[in-house]
Amino acid sequence: MTRLTTVARALITTFAALLASTAPGTTAQAGTDPKAPKDFVALRSVDPTIIQEMRYVTPHNFVGERIDGYRQPICILTRPAAEALHKAQRKLLRQGYSLKVYDCYRPQRAVDHFVRWAEDLDDEAMKGEFYPNVDKTRLFADGYIAAKSGHSRGSTLDVTLVRLPAKPTRPYHPGEPLVPCFAPKGERFPDNSIDMGTGFDCFDTLSHTLDPRIQGRQRANRLLLKGTLESLGFVNLAEEWWHYTFKPEAHPDTYFDFPVARKSLAGAH
Repeated sequence: MTRLTTVARALITTFAALLASTAPGTTAQAGTDPKAPKDFVALRSVDPTIIQEMRYVTPHNFVGERIDGYRQPICILTRPAAEALHKAQRKLLRQGYSLKVYDCYRPQRAVDHFVRWAEDLDDEAMKGEFYPNVDKTRLFADGYIAAKSGHSRGSTLDVTLVRLPAKPTRPYHPGEPLVPCFAPKGERFPDNSIDMGTGFDCFDTLSHTLDPRIQGRQRANRLLLKGTLESLGFVNLAEEWWHYTFKPEAHPDTYFDFPVARKSLAGAH
């Protein structure tokens, strides 16, 4: 009787495992990437003249490696945000400038990658450039890293200005000496943008858009970007001169997780 009971239990366990392996929500289905809503577009399809330097596809960022969810170097935005950016570009081209985006829509999996990195206090490979004066234990408390990002809603972007004709920006080589992001423009990593006082993603109070220590041409450059974008419905994040959100947002309460890739968009093959 004991032997039969043991065999029966084994058969039941095996049958249950087979059912679990074929039930909905298995690994095969979980591996299917979500798609973007129909109102998300590639910025290039709305305005091909806006320069794109998508930093999180490269290792030149505060983490030091390609970020999860960034599969192609393309800017994806909700259509209203992209069309407003197109209008801003038309204004700026007449003044001899072009917009340049560093980041646009950001999947939640990328934000999760940032959180994991921030919790690993031993990983300070990029500290010398992006957060020289900030203790990594303070990244959450000081607001540099959070579990949610407005970028994941699709109407937020990180942007700067480039004087035309645009000069190429050399690639970053992992392991090269790092220079603080708030060093004089001629000393920090070369970027073809105009001088905004700090580099992009500089974790420092000097990145606050209206920080009183930023004066002269640097302040004028920030105000040119700010004035142009705000006249078309964008709102600046006061702590980051590069961070703008188009209002009203198309998806104010939804944080998406589809990958940054052409295949994520409606009609893509």
